[in-house]
Amino acid sequence: MDLGIKGKKALVCASSKGLGLGCAENLAAAGVDLIMNARGAEALEAAAERLRKKYGVNITTVVADVATQEGQAAVIEAAQGVDILVNNAGGPPPGMWTDWDREDFIKALDANMLAPIALIKALVPAMMEKGWGRVVNITSQSVRAPIGVLGLSNSARTGLTGYVAGTSRQVAGKGVTINNLLPGIHATDRADALDGAVVAARNISLEDARAERAAGIPAGRYGTADEFGAACAFLCSQHAGFIVGQSILLDGGATNLTM
Repeated sequence: MDLGIKGKKALVCASSKGLGLGCAENLAAAGVDLIMNARGAEALEAAAERLRKKYGVNITTVVADVATQEGQAAVIEAAQGVDILVNNAGGPPPGMWTDWDREDFIKALDANMLAPIALIKALVPAMMEKGWGRVVNITSQSVRAPIGVLGLSNSARTGLTGYVAGTSRQVAGKGVTINNLLPGIHATDRADALDGAVVAARNISLEDARAERAAGIPAGRYGTADEFGAACAFLCSQHAGFIVGQSILLDGGATNLTM
């Protein structure tokens, strides 16, 4: 399918690896020029160079932590005039409800709620002036069904979901859509970290930890960054202009909901 976005320009946050890279690669494959962001320069530059060579698109890299005001300012400056914004940031650490204090919640809110909102506020007005734009926020399946050990993520990402629910309907009339993608377990560094915590807590092998989690997914496996990125690219396409304010699960059927 021709996504109809060749020549558009996108900012993809946290895109040196994992789901962010999956999104960046699928957008590049559709002919979209990129601004790629991450905190680690080496991995970011390596990923950007690979995509440049493979797809022939223009790519600018910005090494910055979007959870900070300085990082946001650097990314926003580089991303002026983008047509597409993909918000993404690593999730807060797991733990128990008794572990977290106010500062832990503030860090989670800064990274997973307030940073995406800051980028939306900075970049969407220009999209509205042009009459076309796409915003995709990578959040988590936990906003539909909370995960006990991810209380910080449950809280911050659900806050962003509430913000998007109202804001998306205010900008849709100007040709700008805002939607959320809710990943379940994908084969990324984040999954490795969570599986590693299970290994440490239960003294089992990493293979056994992964097998147990995969057994709880109706699809019987972890998702891939590429298939997640393909879904993101579709939401950014010319064909998705009537999808507004939605939170779409990509979890292999793991979240057991009727609607």
